[in-house]
Amino acid sequence: MSGFGTLVRRLYRGEINVDFVGRHKLWYGLSAFLLIVSLAGLLFKGLNLGVEFRGGSVFTFSAPAASIEQVRSTMQDAGAHQVIVQTAGERWRVTTESLKPEAVTKVQQTVSDEFKVKRDQVSVDVIGASWGGEVSEKAVIGLIVFMLAIILYLTMAFEWKMAMSAVVALLHDLVITAGVYAWSGFEVTPATMLGFLTILGYSLYDAVVVFDMIKEVTAKLGTTSKMTYTQAANNALNHTLIRSLNTTLVAILPVAAILFIGTTLLGAGTLKDLSLALFVGMIVGTYSSLCVATPLLVQLKEREPKYQAIARRLGSTKSNKTPRVSAGGREPVAAGAAGAATSAAAPEPPSDKRKKR
Repeated sequence: MSGFGTLVRRLYRGEINVDFVGRHKLWYGLSAFLLIVSLAGLLFKGLNLGVEFRGGSVFTFSAPAASIEQVRSTMQDAGAHQVIVQTAGERWRVTTESLKPEAVTKVQQTVSDEFKVKRDQVSVDVIGASWGGEVSEKAVIGLIVFMLAIILYLTMAFEWKMAMSAVVALLHDLVITAGVYAWSGFEVTPATMLGFLTILGYSLYDAVVVFDMIKEVTAKLGTTSKMTYTQAANNALNHTLIRSLNTTLVAILPVAAILFIGTTLLGAGTLKDLSLALFVGMIVGTYSSLCVATPLLVQLKEREPKYQAIARRLGSTKSNKTPRVSAGGREPVAAGAAGAATSAAAPEPPSDKRKKR
């Protein structure tokens, strides 16, 4: 534990320089694995769409002494199918498929007899599937408008390569978060859609902070610079690392409280649809800003002739400084040096004075 504490302190003091860009293959492999798992969940398991999207009947009543299994069996005995039971304190919210008026009356009467509540206290809301289709359509339109606004803003503020890298990271975050919903079976409601749009804004903020630092550092690169674009971008990334981690930690604590404490202890079922999207999205958004967007940007920028020339010059300089070793295991000596060594080792010819004697 002390070693971990030392590592954290060194990280916060800026004594550790993580090679995020150099390990891009590791990050790409991890992201590919997460995307495959998420897409598999979406294709084979699917999203648990809420009644707002697929339509149905929602019954709400108070029964403090009832259990989940008791409520579910009572609804099924009344003729309801596709029963989803949720609790919020002493109140129950039961979602079923769309029921006809006579079936709704039967369910209300059965619940009233079983749990000793008045029939008029068993409220019911019938939601048509067409309304859910309108919600889905508006959500898709909002997502498209959001993406176009991001591309336009980043292209004007930075450049199109940064805009493309940020959009790839955002799509990466969306797919993985949706995959978590598919595998966990959490219900997708309009609150979930709001959570998705929120995490896009959060991920974009993190990417903009990183890109702004990269732009500031790499603007100084010239023909005589002593580092490549990759090295400069990695340094900029490490300068913003602590800021990104602190922002994520501060933002995720209240979301975790809502998700794990509110939904389990307080029964705040309506909040978990939103809090799960925020919890997963914030973690994945921070990861993508550091390990997906930046390495992708560096690969795009390193293809520019300017930065290719810097990399070639620094590569040739490094190779020239490397000592060459001959086949015999000794460093070869230059001709001038060899001559100097020979003259130094040769005996000095006798002087004229000695000849005369």
